[in-house]
Amino acid sequence: MKILGIDSSGLVASVAVVEDDVLIGEYTTNYKKTHSQTLLPMLEELKQMIDLDLATIDAIAVAGGPGSFTGLRIGSATAKGLGLALNKPIVSVPTVEALAYNLWGCEGDVCVLMDARRNQVYTGIYRFAHGKMETVTPQCAVDLMEIIAQVNEHGRPVTFLGDGVPVFAEQLAQHCRVAYDFAPAHMNRQRAASLCALAELYYQEGRIQSADEHRPDYLRLSQAERERLERERMAQASE
Repeated sequence: MKILGIDSSGLVASVAVVEDDVLIGEYTTNYKKTHSQTLLPMLEELKQMIDLDLATIDAIAVAGGPGSFTGLRIGSATAKGLGLALNKPIVSVPTVEALAYNLWGCEGDVCVLMDARRNQVYTGIYRFAHGKMETVTPQCAVDLMEIIAQVNEHGRPVTFLGDGVPVFAEQLAQHCRVAYDFAPAHMNRQRAASLCALAELYYQEGRIQSADEHRPDYLRLSQAERERLERERMAQASE
């Protein structure tokens, strides 16, 4: 089983190849460049470094959302293009689940915090037992205080990760009532290697789709769409 993974759901751009539970290569950057500039050159460089024949891959894993609307569209378009050209299936992995999988084997709960603006987060709570990741709270878009309340209610030690951690660190310190920690640098952002590892399990479960079928899951409307709906609502109210 050889899986190519693509994650451009946040500021991080990451591509990787995993074959039979072995990471063959990974290229990850977290720098101020658009994914349209970086993703394909990164993939080409990785391909050359590991002598990868794209025809030999079994599936293409992609971060399916939530995340940056632009980043998700770029990653989705790249995966769909490769899938169509190579006639390979897509494994769409929920972004929050892939992030949580960075901390495989963590003894306490794992809570992902991706900054969704306006004091909201893309989040979910997970734990590992019997060699598997269990979902406590499925990925969702909620107010920060709502997920903190859930963490407190569970009463278990928790490790937070994601780009929302530095944004909300002060509020976590004020309101989190359980023992908590923050994931270190090599685990706290998107990694295509984790995406591939989880995608392999989903592939075996039959959770695949064709390139034509794949669509990113944004979880909520974009700001432009929200503003358009608000204008329409106000216009209707004034009639």
